[in-house]
Parts: sequence; C-alpha cells; structure tokens
Amino acid sequence: MTTTTALYDLPGPRTRRRHRVYGAVSTAVLLGVVAWILYLLFDTGQFTYTKWMPFEYKGIQELLLRGLGNTLKAFAIAAVLSLVLGGLLATGRLSDHRPVRWAATLVVEFFRAMPVLVMIFFVFVALRVQPLPALVAGLTLYNGSVLAEIFRAGVAAVERGQAEAAFALGMRKTQVMTHVLVPQAVRAMLPAIISQLVVALKDTSLGYLITYEEFLHAGKLIASNLDYDLPFIPVVMVISPIYIGMCMLLSWCAVRVSRREQRSPKTEAVAVATPGPGALLPGREPPLAPKP
Repeated sequence: MTTTTALYDLPGPRTRRRHRVYGAVSTAVLLGVVAWILYLLFDTGQFTYTKWMPFEYKGIQELLLRGLGNTLKAFAIAAVLSLVLGGLLATGRLSDHRPVRWAATLVVEFFRAMPVLVMIFFVFVALRVQPLPALVAGLTLYNGSVLAEIFRAGVAAVERGQAEAAFALGMRKTQVMTHVLVPQAVRAMLPAIISQLVVALKDTSLGYLITYEEFLHAGKLIASNLDYDLPFIPVVMVISPIYIGMCMLLSWCAVRVSRREQRSPKTEAVAVATPGPGALLPGREPPLAPKP
C-alpha cells in the first residue's frame, strides 16, 4: 500500500528510478556544458600567464580593493537613504489627507517607472554633481519608491481587526501604526526589503558609466589594458564571483530572516503553586472533619 502525505502521494519504486534517470541525465548535460565552456576558454588562451599576470601587481590589487570599497560605500549610503525615503513615501500613501496621499502616490509611481540609468545620468549631467552623489541619488529614488510599495503592502496585509481593536481602545492613528501595525508587518516585509537591497547592490555597477571608480570601473580599466593582451575574460572571472558572493550573502540573510520569522515563538513553562485552602470569610469557622 502506498504511503501518503497530506499533500501528495510518495513516489513508488518505478517513479524513483525514473527520477534518478532524469537527475543523471541533467547532471551529465550540465557537466557537458561546463566542459564545453572550459574548452572554449582554453582554446582561446584565456588561461595564459600573460592575461592573468596583472593580478600579481600590488597596484592592480589596490585598484580592485579601492573599487570594491567604493561599491560598498555607495551601496551603504543608498540603502540607508532608500529605507528612509521608502518609509516617508509609505507614510504619505497611508495618510488620511487626500492631497498628501495623491502627492506620495505620484512620486512613487513616477520614480518606479523611470529607468535607474536615466535618473543617474540626469542628476550627473543636468545637475552637474559629483559621480558618487549622482549614483546614490538615482539608486535612492528608484529603490526608495519600490520600498515604499513594500512598506505599504506590508502594513495593508495586517489583519484589519488589529487596527479596529486598537482604535477601540482609544489609540491615535500614529500609535496604532507604531505599536500595532508596523511591528506585525515587519515580519512579512523583511525578506522583500533585503531582496530589494540586493537589486540596489547590483545597480551600483552602473556607476562606471559616469566615471565613478567602483568595482566594475576598476575591472574595466584592467580589461582594456593593451599591455596585458586585453584580459577581459580573466577580469570577468575575478569580478563576477565577488559580485555573486555579495548578492548571495544578502539573499542568504533574506532566507535566514524569513525562516526565523516563520518560527513559532518559544514559551517557557511557568511554575504553578500547589493549590491550598482559600481564605475564610469574616465570622466563619473552618469546617470540621466528619466524625467516624
């Protein structure tokens, strides 16, 4: 008799054998693709010493580290400002005052629809600011608008009865938002917030288009050097794992936070005193034991 679960029937022996065949074929195909890519890289001389020699120089290493530091700097500033802007716009969209709500909605929808690169170039060229403020401004406007929608959706997802009960107790709207709705909405919003921050981290690479000396800009300087036979592929093989690692770290944080928030809160057992005789009422005597 087939063992069943609440959602589906467990696969039988024939299905398990078919799944093992599918897994083996898929693994063989993936290994074949990897082998083909490695063959092309070796065939085009991408692993020659001349192309990898730049990474031995201290100046090249310092250039990459400086670019990585500038990338993290731009990301940190843009992340903080995006969270602040998102909170302000979400507050405006949840306002009871119609003009404030309409104005916040217009700002959110406009900057969500505007490409990030267009905003960065507009701030850099039209307003004539430095590369770092231009990059941070573009990332803040876009990601702050997206985070505003995440905040608003998270608050709106809280059960309506929570707010009604708080208003029934005489709490003002600010108190209801601060003490009731937002703390409950944070549990649902955290994974989406961290995922949006991953997008902000990846978009910092657009800074090289406005000559901001971030990580990708440093790699571009190395890859376009004729003295090292244009080591474009080696630069990509060095820079890509670092970008992927940083994004995977943020994604791992999102998954970790999501799993932690889904756990039930732990409660400790409370010692209960042994029940004893209750207090006597005034003028009453304790009952006597019945006589044998």
